[in-house]
Amino acid sequence: MKNKVQLFERKQVRSVWDEGQEKWWFSILDVIGILTEQADYTKVRNYWKWLKNKLKTEGSQLVSNTNQLKLVAEDGKMRLTFRG
Repeated sequence: MKNKVQLFERKQVRSVWDEGQEKWWFSILDVIGILTEQADYTKVRNYWKWLKNKLKTEGSQLVSNTNQLKLVAEDGKMRLTFRG
């Protein structure tokens, strides 16, 4: 897998190319931060936790398709995040 930073309206979205599956995986936290116009990572993460629980209770299969990936964090270290 190759890590890369994509841009969406000048905002960074961390992504990984999976050679085996031939598809891109994107950090759902980065996407949520952009869509909600929220720069605070803790608030974005809390919103995702709330949304994920809400979707699970509604029976959405979207949440079952999200997994954690190791992507470069703001501190430059590889950390687990969610993909979407």
